[in-house]
This record gives sequence, structure tokens and C-alpha cells, in this order.
Amino acid sequence: MKETKKKEVLYTIGEVSKICNISKKTLRFYDSIDLISPDVVSKENGYRYYSQRTLLLVPVLKYYKQMGFRLEEIQGLLKGSNYSNMVNTFRNKLEELQKREREIHDSRVSVNDWYRLADEANLVRENQVKDISVKYLESVTYGWQEQDFDYSYADSIINIQWVNYLESMDAMITGPVILHYASYQDKVRGLSKRVKIMQKPIVPYKKELNVMTLENRLVISTYHIGDLATIDERYQDLEAWAEKKGYVCAGDCFERHVIDYWTTSNADDYVTEIILPIRERID
Repeated sequence: MKETKKKEVLYTIGEVSKICNISKKTLRFYDSIDLISPDVVSKENGYRYYSQRTLLLVPVLKYYKQMGFRLEEIQGLLKGSNYSNMVNTFRNKLEELQKREREIHDSRVSVNDWYRLADEANLVRENQVKDISVKYLESVTYGWQEQDFDYSYADSIINIQWVNYLESMDAMITGPVILHYASYQDKVRGLSKRVKIMQKPIVPYKKELNVMTLENRLVISTYHIGDLATIDERYQDLEAWAEKKGYVCAGDCFERHVIDYWTTSNADDYVTEIILPIRERID
């Protein structure tokens, strides 16, 4: 520390570093980009000296960084501006942070959904869950697109047409891919030529997007573990179980792909829930 002729106290870069808890390297960098510069640079040895007023810029800069401002934005704020410019700067930053907040929210929803799918699949595989159960599905809205189907599951699940369609509509989806077949019997017999691919939205879909709401339905379901080439065998188990319990299969069916080509290349790890809508038989 030294005093100028006017008795103004000046601080060395080392003193500023200790007082403000900031590295000398960072202070030198701030000087190089004209963000916070020393008030005096010694001609003899190149030492940097900072005034009390300049030293006080450091906590202000730290606070702006905490708010998410970039260094180039802070540059303008530290140099001072009129109220109008200041209001615009803060408004723009608020809009930017709100956009980032939405993006983080959307990412969190997707990651959480995939985590839950992985956890579900892990429990199914560890316990070899293959029981058949009756469920009551609540009303859910999905985005959908109908496409040709040739029993190439990889092409239908990692679906380029579907992804391109969603991008064109600026729509974001989450959760498992669900394939809907108009007839489970045709599906099992290899006669299905069309399929609807369905997924849930992260935010409400736009009106232009194809949407469908599956109303409350009574269904039976079971899991298929492993390669999808053998999935149709499980339909026979479902059909027999429904007959035994006094239910009639409604006709259509859903395959909810819990773990599939999106997350693993090992077919033995695939887990798929087969869902058949039913109604009670009236003799």
C-alpha cells in the first residue's frame, strides 16, 4: 500500500487480491479486457496500484456475475449508463434467464422420465415380472403420427419421420415411445401395415400438431423382456388370461417401450409393456 501526493491510499494487486478474495491472475485478466484496471502502473517496475474506488468495483462485479451477467455485459454496467439503458439491460437479462429456466425445466422433465423408465425396467428385469394385471388408465393426451409399419421395430421406435415432424412443429416430447395398432390380432399375425407412434408433450402441444386424448380405459397388461422379435408370443398369454377372467379384448393394442433402441443396443435388455383394452363379457 502507498499514498499519492494527495494522500490517496493505493493498494497493490496482492493487497486487492487478499482484501477482495480474488486471484491476481483474474485481476490481470480483468485489466487486459479493460474491465477493472489499476489507477496507477509504476513506470519503474510495472507494479499495479488500485484506488479505494476501483477496489470497490470488485464486489459489484461479483454481484453482477452472481446474477448471470457475462463479462462483456458487466463492462457496460460498470462504466455507467443512463436509467433507460440500465432498465433495458436488466430486462434483456431477465428474459434470457427465463428462457434458460424453461430449457432447464424441459431437460429436467426428460431426464427424470428416462430415469424412471430405467428404474422401472431394472425392477422388471431383476424380478422377472411377467404377471398379467388389470389396470384403469386415466385420460392422457399424446402427440401422434400414423406411419407405414413393416415390423422393423428399430425404424418405428427411433423414428426419423417422427423426429422431423416434431422439429417442424417446434414440439418437445418426453417419456416412452408408444406404438398403437388398430388390431392386436392383425399385429400378431404379421398383417399390420400401419401404426401410430405416440409420445407425451413436455409442454402443451400446439393446435396444428396431431393430438389424441386416450379416454379412461380398462386394460390388461404385462411385460415382455428381451428381443422384440418374440414379443407377439405374449399376446397369446394376454388373450387366454382375458378369456379365463371373463373379459373381451376390445381389438386395438399398445406397446409401451420402456427400454429400447434409444437406450441400449443389447436386445436382451429391452423391456416392453403390452397393453390390451378390454371390456367385461356380457353373456
